[in-house]
Amino acid sequence: MFLAAFVSLFLFRKLAKVINLVDTPNERKHHVGKIPLVGGLSIFIIVFSYLCVSPSTLSHSNLYLCSAGFLLLIGVWDDLKDLDFKLRLAIQAFTSLVMMIGGELVLTNLGYLIGPFELNIFYIGYFLTFIAVIGAINAFNMVDGIDGLLGGMATVTFGAMSVLFLLSGHTQLLSFSLVIVIATIPYILMNIGIPFGARFKVFMGDAGSTVIGFTVVWLLIEGSQGPSRSFDAITGLWITAVPVMDALSTIFRRLKKGQSPFKPDREHLHHILIRLGLTPRLALLAICFIAFVFATFGVISEVIGIPNYIMFWGFILVNFAYFYIMSRIWRITVRIRRRFGIRSNSKPRQSYVKEEPLTNPSRG
Repeated sequence: MFLAAFVSLFLFRKLAKVINLVDTPNERKHHVGKIPLVGGLSIFIIVFSYLCVSPSTLSHSNLYLCSAGFLLLIGVWDDLKDLDFKLRLAIQAFTSLVMMIGGELVLTNLGYLIGPFELNIFYIGYFLTFIAVIGAINAFNMVDGIDGLLGGMATVTFGAMSVLFLLSGHTQLLSFSLVIVIATIPYILMNIGIPFGARFKVFMGDAGSTVIGFTVVWLLIEGSQGPSRSFDAITGLWITAVPVMDALSTIFRRLKKGQSPFKPDREHLHHILIRLGLTPRLALLAICFIAFVFATFGVISEVIGIPNYIMFWGFILVNFAYFYIMSRIWRITVRIRRRFGIRSNSKPRQSYVKEEPLTNPSRG
């Protein structure tokens, strides 16, 4: 499977060059040359093959494949033509409805989320699920800012879910999560130029980030709902903490400034770390480490039985702290750089900088 993912990347690279499914450098993107946007295609073809062989892995494998495949095709179209964000939002909304109605995957039980009493939300759950699907898709799309970062976030999230499924005895969901991790690793290696160098570099593309976000929320709902659930709903926030916090902080910060939440900027976490003087590779390692710490906390809290409401309010406090720091980050950055004599590194070599999931200026 690992080798199959590598082979599929090479095959899709050739196809991408023929149909011009490539990312071209511009004022926001500082990579060198035209890079094929095929990471998502490679991962999906492995997942598709696995579910065709083991269709009982998910409760509604065919529905998942149709929904994810549809999002993948729209993502490829977007990578080729830069679709209007309203159209993409409408498609994401439609897919969330299909998942809820056709697959009966809805957030109805949030556990003891806000206090020592169980929170069953019934029909309100459809609205929360609707927000969760669109939010997860765009959170994972938004985090795709430097080489290896989206793949790293996906690996941490699906790896954490693998542990939770293992501990709860859900071997089929465990296998599915591991398949995604195994299929993602070859993409990460080629994305950061290992082992074949920059010549064979590939990017994920909107197609890949969209499908990864959708798959994350699908598994989180399937794993946290129903009588045989593997973990509590709040645990899902901790194992996706970095993409969720960065997306929420970005949106609220822009709204506070009176800007559109979809306006591109350079104030994501990876931008800040690079401005502090870290290389893109070190920024990648730092963010993945932070995500790993949060995910590990979520898994351990689930295992030892920390009350849901403590985990929830703790997550809220962490978000407030993150938002406070990020809203003042440039002043903090300047002080740190002056204090330690750090130079700015604002134009990383070979770094894939894609600001937003919903507004993509021309790639030409």
